[in-house]
Order: sequence, then C-alpha cells, then structure tokens
Amino acid sequence: MEEIGRAGAHDRVVVSLGTAIVNGVIAPDDDLDVVALQERFGVSRTAVREALRVLAAKGLVGARPRRGTFVAPREQWSLLDADVLRWRFAAQVDEVFLDELGEVRLTIEPAVARMAALRRTDRDLAALEDALTAMREAAGRPTGDQVEADLAFHHALLRAAHNELMARMATAIEAGLRLRDQFVHANLTSESADKHAEVLLAVRRQRPKAAETAMRALIERSIADVDIAKKIHAEQGGHRR
Repeated sequence: MEEIGRAGAHDRVVVSLGTAIVNGVIAPDDDLDVVALQERFGVSRTAVREALRVLAAKGLVGARPRRGTFVAPREQWSLLDADVLRWRFAAQVDEVFLDELGEVRLTIEPAVARMAALRRTDRDLAALEDALTAMREAAGRPTGDQVEADLAFHHALLRAAHNELMARMATAIEAGLRLRDQFVHANLTSESADKHAEVLLAVRRQRPKAAETAMRALIERSIADVDIAKKIHAEQGGHRR
C-alpha cells in the first residue's frame, strides 16, 4: 500500500506540472524549486524528484549545476509524446495543433498508403477489412465507438506500410483524430466509410498511386471539416490559441 501511495503522489505531480508547463501556466526558463513543490503537493522530496525525472525525459524540464531545475525551452519538448499531447489538450481545444497535424498527415499518410499498397500482407488486409467493418457498424453509435473504429483503420494502414519510423506517427495521429472529434463533433457516415473503403480497395489491388490519391482526398476532407468547425467556433465566440 505504501508503494501505491508513493506512485499515486508521483503521478499527481507529473500530471499537474506537465499540464501547467505545456499550457503556459509555468513558462519556459521558470525555476522549479523542489522544496516548494514538495510543500505545494504535500508529497515527499523523492516523489517530486521522480516526477521531475519523468518530465525531463519528455524534454519539459532541465537542470544545471548551481541553478537547479527549470522549465526547458519549447523546442526541446517531446511534442509527439503521448502524455505531452494529452496535457496540451487538457485545458481547451488546440486549433494550432489541428492545423499542424493536418499538414503532417497530408505529407505522411498518402505516402503510407502508397507503401501499404506495395507491401501489405494478407494479415494486413484482414486487419484493414475488420477496421472498415467496425467503422460501418459504428455509424450512428456513440462517438467514442466511431473514433476507435477510425483509429483502428489508420493504425492498420500504418502497420501495413511496414516502416517502423512511419508507425511511430500513430501516437500523433491518434491524438489528432481524438481532438478533431472533440472539436468538429463529426459523426462517421456511410460517405466517410466509403472514402476509407477506396483506400483499402487500392491497397488490396496493389495500386500505390490510387492508394495515395484516395488517402490524400480523405485527409483533405478532414482538413475542410476542421476549417468549417473553426469558423463556427469563431462565430460562437471561441478563441484560437
């Protein structure tokens, strides 16, 4: 039970500090005093130091002799780390990230589809078929089911490309799709599933150019949906970060 208590204290400090840093509540170059943090969170010095080590591994904090621990410059942050992405969205929808993610997806995912068409195995095709079936079945169901089905398709496509570095993009893509759903409030439709089916058909037939083109069209539609949602958000008094 003591170990569980220490772990809980450590996690609480990590999440609280991480969220404050990535959302600008604690600014880059601000000092982090271990004793003050210990008192603030009511935890042991060990728990604070362990939390700071976790944040250092994510590039959020640094340390120097004589100065101590401080918030690292933003360019050192591991922006694709799953926790950093989650903390970045904790306070409000990050429209800047949505724009940047759209650009990244438009660069990477058509290439992934092309590779998948050239390298897919029967097992990859089965996974893509299962994901597409789940997407069709999720239409009209709770939004969470729809997002999970959509994610399953994109993860399966990344795996079908058989490129480990490309597969690492799954974390950012997943975070982006979840955020897009939160912001756009879009539901899966038969049209959306059909567009994914076009990608799958090209991959199955081993037509790399067609797969690339179909995926580009799918992502461009997603970007357009986000742009529409941003206009609605602005009209309703929302503010861009």
